[in-house]
Amino acid sequence: MTTMAQENAVPATASLSAIRRHELAAFLRHRREHIAPEQVGLPRGRRRRTPGLRREEVAQLSAVGVTWYTWLEQARDIQVSVQVLDALARALQLDPSERSHLFQLAGAIDPTPATACPSVTPAIRQVLEQLEPVPACVQNSRYDILAYNRTYGLLLCDLDAVPPEDRNCMILSYTNDDWRSSIIHLPEAQRLMAARFRATMAGHLAEPGWKMLLKRLRTESPEFREVWDRHEVVEHRGRRKEFMNRHVGRVSLDHTDLWLGPEAGPRMVTYAPADEESRRRLEKLHTIALERASRLPA
Repeated sequence: MTTMAQENAVPATASLSAIRRHELAAFLRHRREHIAPEQVGLPRGRRRRTPGLRREEVAQLSAVGVTWYTWLEQARDIQVSVQVLDALARALQLDPSERSHLFQLAGAIDPTPATACPSVTPAIRQVLEQLEPVPACVQNSRYDILAYNRTYGLLLCDLDAVPPEDRNCMILSYTNDDWRSSIIHLPEAQRLMAARFRATMAGHLAEPGWKMLLKRLRTESPEFREVWDRHEVVEHRGRRKEFMNRHVGRVSLDHTDLWLGPEAGPRMVTYAPADEESRRRLEKLHTIALERASRLPA
């Protein structure tokens, strides 16, 4: 028997969706009208009557159809991919808060690792620094690297040189040659990471960011496809790891996850030296990282 609550659930959901679409449309119009053509490299021209950018200019900058973008500003009920939302955020020059607002209104999850994470507070960044020369970083449950200290930045590769969208341990361990060559037991590390990723993804199967990451891994790495198809599942746990660092040689480190919330979400990952020689080499690596940082432009 259908209850009144069940009968009202669909209209309520539809109403919420309509409200979000209208808020999204108004937000896009407002941002479009407050960006001067010169800010995005377009000529103003003499006949411009529209404040800010025209719809066709936003569509062009975002590589989407003019009609499709017009429907979006008209609050039509259309599907918006995370790729298009990312392009719109760039075209409209949204800051991190505005970008987050855009994705929330669209009912989507921002897949960009560089998006500000509430778990990475100034206090957490200070802890990362205070842990030096112990390599440490903050990762989310999807293996995006959200913050890291200087020693971690040189542990497996020059992480500062990696584009923010590629700072993901899964991507790096399957596609980045420098990162891969630093892991002494690479096949075993890849197998365990894929198994942990599968276990965690069970709670995020419908989320675009997770699906995009999985699709990219399957597309770019035959090794990942082979490991993924084994359907192995393991839980997160600390273990000893060995790396061959390009600056200081072999180090043996004990990996520990320090969870930053009650659920298995963001965590601080630390690599404590397992012996005195590894400790000395980490200290040397930290010195190298400091010297490199001092040479960067102020």
